[in-house]
Amino acid sequence: MKTKLTLLIVVSIFLVQCKSKTSKTVLIPKQANKFVEVYQPDGDVFFGPDTKVLKEGKFYERWIPNDHTFVKAEDGKWHIFGITHPYTDPKLGSIHQGEFASFHAISSVTNFKETLSVDHYSDLPKILTPKERPGEITANHAPYIIKKDNLYYMVYGHSPMRLATSPDLNNWTPKGTFFEEEEGARDPNLILHDGTYYMTYCSEKCVRMRTSKDLLNWSEAKTILVTNEFDPESPSVIFHNDTFYLFVCAWEKGSWDRIELLGAYTHKAHVFASDDLMDFGTDQEKQITILNAHAPEIFQGEDKQWYISSVMYPGYGVSVDKLFWE
Repeated sequence: MKTKLTLLIVVSIFLVQCKSKTSKTVLIPKQANKFVEVYQPDGDVFFGPDTKVLKEGKFYERWIPNDHTFVKAEDGKWHIFGITHPYTDPKLGSIHQGEFASFHAISSVTNFKETLSVDHYSDLPKILTPKERPGEITANHAPYIIKKDNLYYMVYGHSPMRLATSPDLNNWTPKGTFFEEEEGARDPNLILHDGTYYMTYCSEKCVRMRTSKDLLNWSEAKTILVTNEFDPESPSVIFHNDTFYLFVCAWEKGSWDRIELLGAYTHKAHVFASDDLMDFGTDQEKQITILNAHAPEIFQGEDKQWYISSVMYPGYGVSVDKLFWE
């Protein structure tokens, strides 16, 4: 009798576990498709060094933002950091000239939903120019910021992946190189989950990930997504409803006419879902939808409303759209 009772309990637990696993619902992100362009860079003097077209010390009226990140400061105000450079004519080639520093913009209010008005964010001085990073390569791409122990940690690329820290989001100190990869490492993103930091970034036809306990020492890389059909850009990872979501932009060769600048920034944001943070499959294996955004960041406001940001789509600045889960 005791043996039968034990067996019955084991079978019951197994059935409950199976039911729990099969009943899990993976939510699908849906956007409102009502983007508001909240930031457009002001004109500024180019920080240098000279490029084929751009000249150090010259004022340029039009600046182009790209991969970016939103950060809420201690005083409650929101900051945006991201790639920037003066506009160059696509017909001259090399449209990414001068991507050597990050723009820095700040909100005037402490509630994110109140920042959703055209050109709400104001420019602050650009940060981490080449002169402020002696010994580094000139490129300063795709910053991502996370706070730990009263200090802000910024990771940026492209390879070698690098670190800078700040106590206040205004004054930044370069801290050197993490790692570099022969096939490239670009567009870093950070997430803290169960006491471990995960850095996601793009490489050749794949998205890769490394882990750390202290944001200083990183594990060997593991490929978490293979993208045979496009070149991945600007990955972003979140954990929601007991599921990991990976947002990745797709650059498809031949999709740009090299005449209109907006066409150089594709706005297909592929979304993948997985129970395993280290495995998002191959191609469409775990894809659940495609959203309209370039270099998207996914985050929540104070009221827990989800948002998706985009740059160079649908306009030239940084835009924000509401995101819902169904």
